[in-house]
Amino acid sequence: MWYNTPATRLLGIKFPIIQGPFGGGPSSVELVSTVSNAGGLGSFGMQTLEPAQMIDVARQIRSATSQPFAINLWMSNGEETGSSPEGVHQVREHLRPYYAELGKEAPATPERFIPDVGAQLEAMLEIKPPVFSFVFGIPPAAVIAACKSLGILTMGTATTAQEAKALENAGVDCIVASGFEAGGHKGSFLRSAEESLTGIFSLIPQVVDHVAIPVIAAGGIADARGVAAALALGAHGVQIGTAFLACKESAASAPHRKALCESHSGSTTLTKAFTGRLARSISNRMTVEMNHGRSTIAPYPVQAWFMGNLGREALVQGHDDFVSLSAGQSVSLIKHDSAQALMDEIVRETPKIIQRLQ
Repeated sequence: MWYNTPATRLLGIKFPIIQGPFGGGPSSVELVSTVSNAGGLGSFGMQTLEPAQMIDVARQIRSATSQPFAINLWMSNGEETGSSPEGVHQVREHLRPYYAELGKEAPATPERFIPDVGAQLEAMLEIKPPVFSFVFGIPPAAVIAACKSLGILTMGTATTAQEAKALENAGVDCIVASGFEAGGHKGSFLRSAEESLTGIFSLIPQVVDHVAIPVIAAGGIADARGVAAALALGAHGVQIGTAFLACKESAASAPHRKALCESHSGSTTLTKAFTGRLARSISNRMTVEMNHGRSTIAPYPVQAWFMGNLGREALVQGHDDFVSLSAGQSVSLIKHDSAQALMDEIVRETPKIIQRLQ
């Protein structure tokens, strides 16, 4: 059967379909449980959560499904401590006019811009999720060893064949090969994201040829045609983000979901505007203005914190000009507002496409 792959056997799922974890806000317990209950692997992005919040969300997921699921974190690469007080002041001053448009003052510098990654990893081990996925690097060797001891499967993101090999050498169980078509952040870690942009049709066979562990294709896959193509190129499964993000079960904001359903393939852009890290999103006023003045974009996480606060206030007031509208290049292929319907169509149509190819 088309769905009996090394990935499904490893992960303990029926179909080789993984729901993209998103970076934080759009993740929801309902979406995770719907995908997992339908035979795929639901994923919850916990990058923005404190440890206690992570534990609570995991409890909710386990109450909604008895099937395997994944939690996702961003690894630390030292970037979090690289911003000077002068740099923080500069980004605040640059964004002050945007806050003023909303009738707000630019906020004061917080004690911490993001949760402590080390504490998040400890919480992850306490949660003992069936699958731990991650981006932007490799967890410490002790964490990988602890995962193996606790029976937690690990899944790391690679944007190049070299990153995939580094993940395999570190003892990771499964690779997500992420092409530049994907929405959201480019999870590169050996070289800059700009130097690691590879299309999924080129990336999948390169990664498959470099590693001996299961490979999951991600980027530009939104329907059964993409699934069949990824499997034909040697992938053992797919990760779908944008198509699930548009579904009613996700926690995407109403303006975000509306933008996803009305966009065409040429409407996305690569930008550092919202977090200081390269990501693909639907073009809006902020991407245009920030991309034209890149010297004013602060590094992660300073940019992410100030823009996150600005975006949340904008949504309260009904604006999406200042909001990250993450989306992949296949956004125009979206046609389902239900995660169950999306899963059903992929499961129904993929074998038909494979049969025609045969």
